[in-house]
Amino acid sequence: MPASPASRNRTALFAVCLASLMFGLEISSVPVILPTLERVLGGDFRQMQWVMNAYTIASTTVLMAAGALADRFGRRRVFLISGALFGASSVMCGLATGVGVLILARALQGLSGGVLLICMLAILSHQFRDGRERSRAFAAWGVVFGFGLGFGPLIGGMIVAVSDWTWVFLVHGPIAALTLLLVLASVEESRDPNARRLDVGGMLTLSLAVLGVAFYLTQGDAMGFATPLAVTVLLASLACLAAFIVVERRVEHPMFDFSVLRNRSFSGALLGSMGMNFSFWPLMVYLPLYFHGVLGLGELASGIALLAYTLPALVFPPLGERLSLRHGPGVVIPAGLFTIGVGFLWMHGAVGAADPGLWTVLPGALIAGVGLGVTNTPVTNTSTGSVSPDRAGMASGLDMSARLISLAINIALMGLLLLRGVQAALEQLPVGAAQGADLRGLAERIAAGDVGADPAAAIALAQGFGDVTLYGGVSVCLLALASLLVFGVAGARRNARLACPG
Repeated sequence: MPASPASRNRTALFAVCLASLMFGLEISSVPVILPTLERVLGGDFRQMQWVMNAYTIASTTVLMAAGALADRFGRRRVFLISGALFGASSVMCGLATGVGVLILARALQGLSGGVLLICMLAILSHQFRDGRERSRAFAAWGVVFGFGLGFGPLIGGMIVAVSDWTWVFLVHGPIAALTLLLVLASVEESRDPNARRLDVGGMLTLSLAVLGVAFYLTQGDAMGFATPLAVTVLLASLACLAAFIVVERRVEHPMFDFSVLRNRSFSGALLGSMGMNFSFWPLMVYLPLYFHGVLGLGELASGIALLAYTLPALVFPPLGERLSLRHGPGVVIPAGLFTIGVGFLWMHGAVGAADPGLWTVLPGALIAGVGLGVTNTPVTNTSTGSVSPDRAGMASGLDMSARLISLAINIALMGLLLLRGVQAALEQLPVGAAQGADLRGLAERIAAGDVGADPAAAIALAQGFGDVTLYGGVSVCLLALASLLVFGVAGARRNARLACPG
């Protein structure tokens, strides 16, 4: 007896939620195991940065193309292909015996994951036609996706505690297989007969620009920022960025329609997207290093401590949405960003205290998490709701690309600040006679969390982490101010009156 439409829809929603869980986990569960990866695979600090950045940059590369691919060849078909590749690349990550193979596998994960993410949204939109059912489906998808992001550090720490790091990746093999079976049994095929051509020129130029900047920030300290090779990489990246702008202005159906930036509500929300990824999300890569190297916590304890940072981001979005309806996104988004900044500056002060400890840092982490929870939903709703329905897909893609590009660049930049801060501290501390290249190598090992039993090394790591939190706090506050100015104080008040006339 064939399944009823309602039963197929429930199965399809469960499958899409499983896919969203995998995508979220692969962002947030990996940072907590980076010290283990560095130790077991013999990687260095820069390679650990690329373990994270390979995923985010690769996702950015295909994000805008994924929608066009799914529209042309079928959303169900592209979902199945990308889901199979995600599962296979996850297994490849778990079986990696060297950091180079792991980075390559993470890039493949990011490519397939970016396509998977866009296909999830397209399938939900097609499968659930009724407005109320669609809202419930997207709400369930958002909760599961948030669960993966929020509980990823704890899940990663638990897996390492009871098994080993490989299962942080291998677990996605069977989950992906189950997801694909459920999709085959429940999801209707759909495509757009009027699908647009791929913006290949825009994809290539933007991807090369982001990759080049991340490479310059990550490798520049080792090869010298002013060396011919480094300067060539930087100039080539800027040239690719300029070429991207030219291509997008000339192509018939651009990835990014820059005219939308004249919409103050959209641009203010876009600054909110960037603010969260200048601060909150890239710090998740380095906060476990502080817990591990300075406070001496293991992977499981670090994952539990990180819940203070991530759980508020799951609890407070409803409050952010209500505040946005009452006061307008032009007030709530900058206020949320400022709250993240307060949390970062609290952590900066706690790290520099005479007797830093877990309970001095956690309040700042909690405040930053609250700020993210208040900011995230208004940013998403405003970026898509401030443009006409026919441009909502482009606006959503621009918002997601801004997030991932900001994340990739700031993972690299925060890593550079951490390394420089550790090295500056080592020059002032009695850590031996290491000089020059030896001092840089020692700084890289300490920045990767390898402090051993040397209290001087822990002090140096704490100083570097203090530089990172100061950068994140100042940056997000500046972007909050920019967002407030772009929204316009008068416009923000007008939006608030319209949203809540009484």
